[in-house]
Amino acid sequence: MLELLPAELPWLIVIAFVAGLVDAAVGGGGLIQLPGLFTTLPQQAPTALLGTNKFSSMFGTGAAAWRYARSVRFPWRPVLLAAAAAFVFSFLGATAVSLLSKGAVRPLVLALLVVMLGYTLAKKDFGALHRPREVGRRELGIALAMGAVIGFYDGFFGPGTGSFLIFLFVRFFGLDFLRASAASKVVNLATNVAALAFFVPSGNVLLVFAVPMAVANIAGSVAGTRMALRGGTPLIRRLFLALVVVLIARMGWDTFGG
Repeated sequence: MLELLPAELPWLIVIAFVAGLVDAAVGGGGLIQLPGLFTTLPQQAPTALLGTNKFSSMFGTGAAAWRYARSVRFPWRPVLLAAAAAFVFSFLGATAVSLLSKGAVRPLVLALLVVMLGYTLAKKDFGALHRPREVGRRELGIALAMGAVIGFYDGFFGPGTGSFLIFLFVRFFGLDFLRASAASKVVNLATNVAALAFFVPSGNVLLVFAVPMAVANIAGSVAGTRMALRGGTPLIRRLFLALVVVLIARMGWDTFGG
């Protein structure tokens, strides 16, 4: 039976577990899982690897969202509104891939990441306290706009989606890092489902890899969520800052060095 399994599968399962663990705590699982797929399966079409990545990620993100929803409270109305907008606009982002140059987007994303890092470091209490704001029309409008922009970005480009969501939930809704991370998982789940609405019907998911990776991603997500809930906001803030630094380094290399 083991002889029938692809030789690359054990390595991909390890990658999926680690990606699920990191993503559940602070996002950024794609930074681990997607390069792992491209490195391990270079003979496969890029669209098939992207679809396989989204398939695995969706289950891990769903498990994280469910566990967070049971353990912490956050304002559901703006989160669900942002998720609905993200679902719709991620389709538009995916269709824009063939119309726009990703190279033109990288410098803007790099600049936004640097500003986000500087803002978080400058405000020592940013995201440290949970001071949720009353949800009115203004907040719902912000949630709608936020979901639309992030959904489009995730469908078109993707890197740093979780970090941007966490930052925006802290900045505009007064959530601490723990609850912002929880809220971001709901929106991320919507964008993953929207992407799979394209990848699955078009046959761009390698199920022989995607299904075991999804199981490993769920296991990693459970471990990562437990770690985040125990460590609380201080741990997630440190992980968030570390992830943003990694994103800046990667984006800087892609923009100026790669």
